[in-house]
Amino acid sequence: MGEGTSVKSAITAVAAELESLAAAGRRRFLRTIDGPQQAHIMLAGRPVLLLCSNNYLALASHPRLKAGAQRATELDGASAGASRLISGTMRLHQELEEALAGFKKVPRALLFNSGYAANLALLTTFAEAGDVIFSDALNHASIVDGCRLSRARLAVYRHNDLDHLEELLRREGAPCRRRLIVTDSVFSMDGDLADLPGIAELGRRYDALVMVDDAHATGVLGTRGRGSAEHFGLDSCALDLQMGTLGKALGSCGAYVAGAAPLIDYLINKARSFIYTTALPPAVLGASLAALEVLDEEPWRVTRLRELAAYLRRGLTTLGIVLRNDPTPIIPVPVGDPRRTMDLSNWFLERGVFIQGIRPPTVASGQSLLRVTVSADLEFSDLDLVLELFAERRRDFQGR
Repeated sequence: MGEGTSVKSAITAVAAELESLAAAGRRRFLRTIDGPQQAHIMLAGRPVLLLCSNNYLALASHPRLKAGAQRATELDGASAGASRLISGTMRLHQELEEALAGFKKVPRALLFNSGYAANLALLTTFAEAGDVIFSDALNHASIVDGCRLSRARLAVYRHNDLDHLEELLRREGAPCRRRLIVTDSVFSMDGDLADLPGIAELGRRYDALVMVDDAHATGVLGTRGRGSAEHFGLDSCALDLQMGTLGKALGSCGAYVAGAAPLIDYLINKARSFIYTTALPPAVLGASLAALEVLDEEPWRVTRLRELAAYLRRGLTTLGIVLRNDPTPIIPVPVGDPRRTMDLSNWFLERGVFIQGIRPPTVASGQSLLRVTVSADLEFSDLDLVLELFAERRRDFQGR
């Protein structure tokens, strides 16, 4: 009787919290898309222009990725069957890891089931009690959670403020076993870039490992889409550990960590989110290998993506909307209030354009925004339509 009452009380409390979230404009729900991820989709039975996907290079529905997934499934089945250290390491895992190491121009790479799992692995493996992690204030939630789980001392530096980072590196020098600097290369909500050359230099000067989350740079930055190191002209080894995802620009699923051989071997031996989970299935491996081949043969996709993003940024700026001039397909349009943000998102959707509203806790209070993302299969005429809609509501955006 008492236990049942406790459960009912918990459900009542949860329902009340959901109502509170709704009143604050922060309740979330799922929208179901029919068909593949591409520029033009079906949502709730009607055609919609998709401007909130991370399918930057339009590879998610590419025929070669689908063929790669089908071929791998026919040859090797539907599942890896176990974790990699039990019996789950298949030939395709090794082939993809070798291809990713070559893609990133580093000695080795290791696959993970998601970017979240990879970041948890990195931070809990290379930092522990007695260590210090220096983390950008706007790093991804998976980095934040990895820092918490590591039990290391955490020093958060102001966003992209290398003077503050250096101040913290000086202040947190001792007592300390190991120091780790961690940053997104492309920040997932704001679309801006970390100063990786400066961070790499600070890492060398203060004897700190440098870990970079390259999730939104992989396939996007650099002349051939190799990521932030290529974009900045850095030797890949200047960044000790690079995490990248296969499920955004590369159109598949999962993630990888790339770096020096001893660091990768250490992850194999110590990373709990690698050791204790069933490995990625053959279909994902086959699709991911095909994605790397397509990117190598069709670098025009990277150029096309950059041109489309720049076109949309220029158009929005012409409307008086204040934006940074970042070379990424993530374009944050500031709104401020979460309820107004979602009202605007729904207004665009009613007119056939799906732009997602981003609210706390993903962004700070008062910083809600429309996160517009561009993909390489959009047409300039699609973006003209989007700009016409923004022109109708230009007075709703900050900076106007």
